[in-house]
Amino acid sequence: MQALVLEQSEGKIVATVKPLTDDQLPAGEVVVDIDWSSLNYKDALAITGKSKIIRNFPMVPGIDFAGKVYYSEDPRFHSGQEVLLTGWGVGENHWGGLAERARVKADWLVPMPVGLDGRKAMIIGTAGLTAMLCVMALEEGGITPDCGEIVVTGASGGVGSTAVALLSTLGYQVVAVSGRESTHGYLRQLGATEILPRSAFNSDVRPLEKQRWAGAIDTVGAGVLASVLAQMNYSGVVAACGLAGGLTLPTTVMPFILRNVRLQGVDSVSTPTPCRIEAWKRLIKVLPETFYQQVPHEVPLSEVAESAMKLLNNDITGRTLVKIR
Repeated sequence: MQALVLEQSEGKIVATVKPLTDDQLPAGEVVVDIDWSSLNYKDALAITGKSKIIRNFPMVPGIDFAGKVYYSEDPRFHSGQEVLLTGWGVGENHWGGLAERARVKADWLVPMPVGLDGRKAMIIGTAGLTAMLCVMALEEGGITPDCGEIVVTGASGGVGSTAVALLSTLGYQVVAVSGRESTHGYLRQLGATEILPRSAFNSDVRPLEKQRWAGAIDTVGAGVLASVLAQMNYSGVVAACGLAGGLTLPTTVMPFILRNVRLQGVDSVSTPTPCRIEAWKRLIKVLPETFYQQVPHEVPLSEVAESAMKLLNNDITGRTLVKIR
């Protein structure tokens, strides 16, 4: 089997596609032949060494994958069955999906939902699952399409672009925030009614600004999230799932106390399986067929390391699909 392997050399991360044997795979009840994976922001950080995502080496990155069961010790899965995996620390502390084969715990796998195949599942991937969980958080907070505008930050990325498509299809009026003018046409195709520059959202704002947003999906954090919170309508809901802009949150309690704003954190890594299955069902039902044509940028395993740097440099829009076989 071929795999993208991360190793440390003189304090730096070295990413190499090299052969491995099944005996080298980590422990688990199910072995999967991987057909498709994807390149996520967290993968790019790990591969380039821009952040200490990986602490144990060697490591095969890739936080999600789709493929067919090769061997299973668990009765829930059988040889030839199509499955997918997202999260659970795979690609971080357990060898992940940027390889031709993986051995994982059975509890981490989800049977391929009816209506999906491996390629479509990875076009959606971890990013799409996270976006759906964010939309569900807005719904659970009582935010409906008639409540007003929804703002999506980091809208040209994997989570943001899927969130724009989901919200638009569900009837919401979506305002996308993007730092690149070149992405505007793409975001309008996905359903954004207005596009704002990222420069319009920074921490140099008062704790409360003029109310505008009924809901928000934030993938950036830091000053951008603080600016969004200051502009939320009374009883607005913010689903926060990213920290590309930094770990700090320069705000006050005023939006939460004076405007009854809810800040809901969204994590897709450890989401319980029943919630995952429900989110995948919603994704299949809501995403239009055109989404699968508009979004993917496809690369082979041999080009993943190069694509990781492009992703961090904002040279890639939307999802990056990795064809393993």
